[in-house]
Amino acid sequence: MAIAELVKRHLVDTRPLGVRDYRRLWLGQSVSHVGVAATVVAVGQQVWQLTHSSFYVGLLGMANLIPLIVFGLWGGAVADAVDRRKLLIIGSFIAWAATLLILAQALLHLGNIYLIFAAVAVNATGFAITSPTRGAIIPRILDKELVPAANALNSLVFSMGAVVGPMIGAVALTTGGYAAAYALDALLFTGSLYAALRLPSLPPLGEVTRPGARAVLEGLSFIVSSPVLLMSFVVDVIAMVFAMPRALYPQLTAERFGGSSLALGMMTSAMAIGSVAGALFSGWVGRVSRQGVALVVVIAVWGLAVAAAGLAHELWLVVAFMAVGGVADVISSVWRQSILQLYAPDEMRGRLQGAFMVVVAGGPRLGDLRAGATATALGLSGAWVGGGIACAVVVLAVGLSVTGFRDYRAR
Repeated sequence: MAIAELVKRHLVDTRPLGVRDYRRLWLGQSVSHVGVAATVVAVGQQVWQLTHSSFYVGLLGMANLIPLIVFGLWGGAVADAVDRRKLLIIGSFIAWAATLLILAQALLHLGNIYLIFAAVAVNATGFAITSPTRGAIIPRILDKELVPAANALNSLVFSMGAVVGPMIGAVALTTGGYAAAYALDALLFTGSLYAALRLPSLPPLGEVTRPGARAVLEGLSFIVSSPVLLMSFVVDVIAMVFAMPRALYPQLTAERFGGSSLALGMMTSAMAIGSVAGALFSGWVGRVSRQGVALVVVIAVWGLAVAAAGLAHELWLVVAFMAVGGVADVISSVWRQSILQLYAPDEMRGRLQGAFMVVVAGGPRLGDLRAGATATALGLSGAWVGGGIACAVVVLAVGLSVTGFRDYRAR
């Protein structure tokens, strides 16, 4: 009985799924994330095959980053001023059109790297609009006490897609080539479109600020004025920029595992495997009060896990260490998202979610660029292992030096 109670206390809280609108969003994301993850594997491998350069694979991060910054901040401001359902639908169609474009270039065997970069940039534009909008919708359709549980469920579905998607993507690459992987993404993305279409109208509440530079600056000023919010962003940037090794997966696969598509799929899924485990047993996360110190600790664990994976020469060890990193990453994500959603008033949630999305999605892209550039200069091991160690050292030094963040306790 005691064991059953212990397991129940630590398993993910599923109460948000009892709310119909959230359940549709969650199921739509469950389906579409599989296809998105398959495309991530395929597009990185296609660029590697065309160029045989980790630097060009890293440049995919820049093709994502610029639209994420511009349209993420703008999209968040728009989400505070218009019906969020309509904006989610528009952003979803933009992302879907980009997926169809990258599918078309594969079917036509164009092999044009610049066209691929353009399609990735358009897709990032759609994501930059939908992500902050979706994040701002959740507190509108759920009671406040269910928001942390919803974030854990969102992390779970994203992580499960990141586990299943790369493996399916690897199979699709082997059996049907790049077009098969991109076609899968285009088909499965319709789940997100359906969920957005079935949402009720969600007009803005409170004072409406006209979208533009002033509205964006108001949101950024709100973050800067709060040491806790600001440092929650800073530690995540440290984690992703210093330690994210994603751009190095094709090179590691080629140098250590014979270029196997299966090895590439397993490596890409490894972190998400840990994220699934962490999210499934996330019931305890909401009971941690000293979340500032806890964030610093789990990000340091992430960095050290990445460094250990870079030293491994057996595929199972790489997968195991990156899975440990995935556990740390998903716990960090739940804390940071919940703090932001519940701290902000509704009329600013879109803008703050836009800034959050820029950091969460943009940080790994900068990490891709950092990894590709340092691999060119220092070699694979130097870029991978050195980045993980630097992450752990810097996050401990910076995160624990800010008193307000170090002493922060969740209310």
